[in-house]
Amino acid sequence: MEARHPHGDMDHSSMGTSSHMNMVFFSDTKSPLFSSMWTPTSVGQYAGTCIFLIVLAIAFRSIFAVKHRLEAKWLDEAINRRYVVVADKTPVAEQVIRDTDSKTAVLSANGVEEQVRVVHRPVPAIQPWRFSVDLPRSLIVTVMVGVGYLLMLAVMTMNVGYFLSVLAGTFIGELAFGRYIQLHTDHH
Repeated sequence: MEARHPHGDMDHSSMGTSSHMNMVFFSDTKSPLFSSMWTPTSVGQYAGTCIFLIVLAIAFRSIFAVKHRLEAKWLDEAINRRYVVVADKTPVAEQVIRDTDSKTAVLSANGVEEQVRVVHRPVPAIQPWRFSVDLPRSLIVTVMVGVGYLLMLAVMTMNVGYFLSVLAGTFIGELAFGRYIQLHTDHH
């Protein structure tokens, strides 16, 4: 008795290439990217596709830098925001005097000395929801995720050129924008 194939009488070679996924890297210059409509037909078009992936990966790293800079700006604005003192709450001036992390110092400018109290920047807490901050943050993260998934799909084609292009763009993007993404801590 003959064993039946799970897909009826069709064998793997007669199933269309649309259901076939390469599980090893290959170097075909006619490999589709994102859709069958974007299939390079020449070496020049393949090179152009690889350059597009490099630029896309650079843009991905730059979006991280933009988000990091905006987050720092939004935090500074939140810390410098003026708040109304609520009745029965300790005024900020009294809180500063009682703060064990604050230190007294002498400030001199143009020969005039002034007694001052140095207060370290407060540890940031979760800021309240603000339309002017949370809407742009959401849009930026949505773009980041979309670009990240496009890069992931390019890598998942298992095309060596596409994979190396994503890596090259990531390297160049980090080289150009990495210093803007680093965390800065206040040293005391």
